[in-house]
Amino acid sequence: MISFDEALAIIAAQARPLGRESVNIVEAAGRRLAEDLPARIDAPDRAVSAMDGYAVREADLATLPATLKIARENFAGAADAGTIGTRECARIFTGAPLPEGADRVIVQEVVTRSGDSATFAGELSKARHIRAKASDFAEGDRLLDAGRILDPRALVAAAGGDHDQVPCFRQPCVHLLSTGDELTAPGTASMTPGAIPNSLSVGIASFASAWGGSLIASETLPDQLADMEKAAEDSLRDADVVLITGGASVGERDFAKRMFAPAGLELLFEKVAIKPGKPVWLGRAQGRLVMGLPGNPTSAMVTARLLLAPLLTGLGGGVPQEALRWQKLPLASQLAAGGARENFVRARLNDGQISPLGNQDSSAQHSLANADLLIRVPKDAPAYASGDEVVVLPF
Repeated sequence: MISFDEALAIIAAQARPLGRESVNIVEAAGRRLAEDLPARIDAPDRAVSAMDGYAVREADLATLPATLKIARENFAGAADAGTIGTRECARIFTGAPLPEGADRVIVQEVVTRSGDSATFAGELSKARHIRAKASDFAEGDRLLDAGRILDPRALVAAAGGDHDQVPCFRQPCVHLLSTGDELTAPGTASMTPGAIPNSLSVGIASFASAWGGSLIASETLPDQLADMEKAAEDSLRDADVVLITGGASVGERDFAKRMFAPAGLELLFEKVAIKPGKPVWLGRAQGRLVMGLPGNPTSAMVTARLLLAPLLTGLGGGVPQEALRWQKLPLASQLAAGGARENFVRARLNDGQISPLGNQDSSAQHSLANADLLIRVPKDAPAYASGDEVVVLPF
């Protein structure tokens, strides 16, 4: 049995980027950029108005009040900005190109219009309300750094730089296998005595997607070795990562590792000295990574947060350690001493303080929904008092 840090080091060594591909920007949300992204255009591509109002020549407003002829109207997207001469102005709207000759925009609220004339009176703001050409970015400027997750804000910048395709790291394809004769599809357990809703597959599938995986299949398998071996063989054809939940213990029908034996499973580690999640294992078969997660929901979700998240991050082009951003926060109450294994206590953040949850059972589902942090309690750590700082990880 190895330590959590040793397991993480093994994962970091295995989690290498899978390659690059060009992705249509409308499908790129959540993807990770494989290279720096430069602007393909200037933004704006010419001087434009920052307000709705009137484009004027500064010299024509030297003496107020002043009445100017409205020579034209300019709207956003106009190909021809036109020109204004002496004692002329242009009705202009936000984002519209500035006509030649204009050097200032007066907001419409302080202008009185009568027909084709605009009168400017009183004290005017000194603001010019003009966005200069390339004042946001110029063609060739680096908009986004390689490795950036394409969140909604980044997508705005990429699209604004006139990109319809973006270079991304390939997402790891994930095939999820759940094991257990007792498992049944959610919504059907009440009709079958002894059945348990397969809640974990729903959670792990969502988790894998949230951490950059592309879920290509999710299956629930009976505890029949021949069927499981066939499913293992099939899963290894297209997946970069095969996830299997349950069957990692020592029971007569715990076949999670044995089902991959015909495919030449090579174990990279099995059993990690953590609580919960001790049975977690990682291996390779036919060049694919296989991770075995415990069957208990809380145990599996905690283990996924600690080990699967960095694995998917690294395979998807990031640094595995990016997935584990530890921080220190104070406890709102006492916390028991550590035991023989490193413990990850489910907790909740309230008003800047950490409150450990009461039910820490590895099969708990209700309290799992209320946990938003994991407290890292080292092996054999002394008890913590209220107010003590603890190391935590967003869950």
